[in-house]
Amino acid sequence: MNSYPVTQGLILGIETSCDETAVAVVRDGHHALSSVISSQQVHSKFGGVVPELAGREHEKQILPVVREALTIAGLNMISPNLEAIAVTMGPGLSGALMVGVAAAKALSIAWNVPLVGVNHLEGHLFAVRLEDDPIEYPAVMLLVSGGHTMLVLVSAPGRYRIIGQSLDDAAGEAFDKVARFLGLGYPGGPEIEKEAQFGDPKAIRFPRALRDGSFNFSFSGLKTAVVTYARKNPNVEVSDIAASFQAAVVDILVEKTIKAAVENGAKSVALAGGVAANTILRKRMVEGAHKHQLAACIPAKINCTDNGAMIAAAGAWRLENFGPSDLSLGAYPSMALEEFAE
Repeated sequence: MNSYPVTQGLILGIETSCDETAVAVVRDGHHALSSVISSQQVHSKFGGVVPELAGREHEKQILPVVREALTIAGLNMISPNLEAIAVTMGPGLSGALMVGVAAAKALSIAWNVPLVGVNHLEGHLFAVRLEDDPIEYPAVMLLVSGGHTMLVLVSAPGRYRIIGQSLDDAAGEAFDKVARFLGLGYPGGPEIEKEAQFGDPKAIRFPRALRDGSFNFSFSGLKTAVVTYARKNPNVEVSDIAASFQAAVVDILVEKTIKAAVENGAKSVALAGGVAANTILRKRMVEGAHKHQLAACIPAKINCTDNGAMIAAAGAWRLENFGPSDLSLGAYPSMALEEFAE
């Protein structure tokens, strides 16, 4: 294994896997000097991400966002003096990924700096390294977003084993679908959370699926239960439905994460992914961890949603331990986390 020291290196991280054009500059793999996220608003009227539109928006935004991230970090576009450029190469939307990879390659050539391909899911797992308190390994990480819901046993950076995942809808996908049905906005997670503040989480007892001793999840039945209830009870407050739905999701996420940590001898639990920005989930996870004498690593909300800093952090570790990628790097929409594990 080659070693490429980057203890003082500056890594530019580029993330374009879905509908966020995100770029950051991170020093020594831990300290974000800048993190710029341009969220695409064009999808809101469709209630979900339109892949072709996402790619076009990334094309418009990628260079302005790179320039802004460099400026905030005190660097210039002509010669930023970077250690490397890290870029998400998968999984994600094909067209969106290709924009980020193409931009990273062009900048790599223009600035004569190494290129490092990063798995988007691994990037989320590295978001915890951007916090002041280092995570204790082994850890069980709940990676929960619009496209993924999985429990990952992390024995050390780069050493992963998926011990549970959703058998149908991801939690974030369920949030989006329920929010759309209830007439709330997109993305659904923040809208459900906002509406739930005014409701009673105990008003309706929605099902908690797969309480079967496994670490897998299922949210399709919950989504159907919410829709069925709302249709049969049109006079019930939307806020009560939102709060009760949110409570059902959070209950099962926390319950299975803590159980997985205890049964696998983990020292800590951690959150990752866009749904990890949910305030109730963050609070309940910390409470559950402390109850079982586990450390809890909860990244700042900006580091939970798709961002360039997490890609730079993962890229710094990849560069140091495995060296750079070559310019044949492509976009891999279906890339699995296991493909990047040691």
